[in-house]
Amino acid sequence: MSEDQPQTTETKQVLEFRLGDETYCVSIDFVTEIVDMGELTPIPNSPPHVEGVIDLRGNTTSIIDPKVGLDIEGELGERIVIFDSEIFDDERSVGWAVDSVEEVSDIDLEEVDDSPVEQEHIYGLIKREEDFVVWIDPKTMDNEFAAGEELATPDAVSES
Repeated sequence: MSEDQPQTTETKQVLEFRLGDETYCVSIDFVTEIVDMGELTPIPNSPPHVEGVIDLRGNTTSIIDPKVGLDIEGELGERIVIFDSEIFDDERSVGWAVDSVEEVSDIDLEEVDDSPVEQEHIYGLIKREEDFVVWIDPKTMDNEFAAGEELATPDAVSES
């Protein structure tokens, strides 16, 4: 009888969504809900990634366009991924405008590849049959937006 113990691998659940032609994901631990895009109130003199605010059950929620930081062309998405306010340093309510929400997936952490760019907001890449899913850390991306840092874009990677 073998004494080999079965290997246990750590898995995480992620929410997959589309931005343009690409699929991205965030840890489901950060997501509180998904809502349809409603009426946005624009905020004068706000940074380009801030599309405006919505009233979500009495909470003022900032709507961010992650396409701006990721240099993705296209219109503002039709769905909003609302994040747990506790992940942000100032505990504000934030939602990302995404084109569509695809699914919640179980991901084996051993199968997550390192990012090819040295940007903290990209947790890693998940290989699929025909393409990759880019795993993003919303807290780090928010911090980089706030600091005015250049996020990972194809141009930024090729210039390195």
